[in-house]
Amino acid sequence: MASGIVVGKVAVEAKQPNSAIRKAVRVQLKKNSKVITAFVPRDGSLRLIDDNDRVLIAGMGRSGRSVGDLPGVRFKVIKVAGFSLLALWLGKKEKPRS
Repeated sequence: MASGIVVGKVAVEAKQPNSAIRKAVRVQLKKNSKVITAFVPRDGSLRLIDDNDRVLIAGMGRSGRSVGDLPGVRFKVIKVAGFSLLALWLGKKEKPRS
């Protein structure tokens, strides 16, 4: 797991034979300042993430390889601003205004 700052929101096109636009964010890591792409799980949860938010990301899938039909995406978002993305999505927590 690693933490970083959201640089921007991007849409990643799925590989063939699937046809979809998956939502993701560009994150600048704290530990080495690299900019990576992280997948945002769950429908509509991209609206819960803003630019310059602190996020916690974790690897998804096979040992550092990209997963499924998402080319170049190796990580997924777990927490936003210190709160679980699932709790924010379910409405159990509310993101603090910064």
